[in-house]
This record gives sequence, C-alpha cells and structure tokens, in this order.
Amino acid sequence: QVQLVESGGGLVQPGQSLRLSCAASGFTFSRYDMSWYRQAPGKEREFVAFISSTGNSASYTDSVKGRFTISRDNNRKMLFLQMSSLKPEDTAMYFCKAVLSIIVHWGQGTQVTVAS
Repeated sequence: QVQLVESGGGLVQPGQSLRLSCAASGFTFSRYDMSWYRQAPGKEREFVAFISSTGNSASYTDSVKGRFTISRDNNRKMLFLQMSSLKPEDTAMYFCKAVLSIIVHWGQGTQVTVAS
C-alpha cells in the first residue's frame, strides 16, 4: 500500500522555523522525483519545491528561495522541507508529492500556520 505521511507542521510566529517530513512506504522511493506543494484556504494548490530522485537537483518557487531547503534521505525513504524566516503568507496545508513518469502519489498534508 502506497503511503506518504507528512508531519512537522504547527503554529509558529513570523521569523521562526519548521522542518516538515514526509515518510514514504509501499513504493520504490529512490526512483521518484519528490516535491512539496501547499494550499492556503480559498486558494489553489501551488508548487513549493522539487528534488530529483537522486537528490542532485532541486528547485523552488520564487517566494521561498533562500528561506526553504528541500532534501531527501533515500535510505530512510524520507523527504524534508526545512523552512526558515517563516511569514504569515506561508500559512497553508503542505503536501508531499511523488512522481515517476505518469505515476503520482500525494500525501494527506500537514498544516503550517504562521501567526503572531
């Protein structure tokens, strides 16, 4: 059974940091490109960060460049998103996504709320 389980979300103040995790099971994690997406209330889901299957390539949406870092541990089948200098506009449900060709898996999300 394919599973992607996000964790690490919570309520933080502006300027603080959080580290999100995504635990994968039921598929060959190391073959999949991985991404983080987020969806704020009333808005469409948007791309946040991407990392290739080997971890050699990463990309970010402009609004998080320099503040967020995506990483992965293929041995542990884990995906991470280190978020720093958080802003209220980062408030959203964060999802991890696994892609291999036409095969796509999504997690259920973890809520991040940035408020003072």
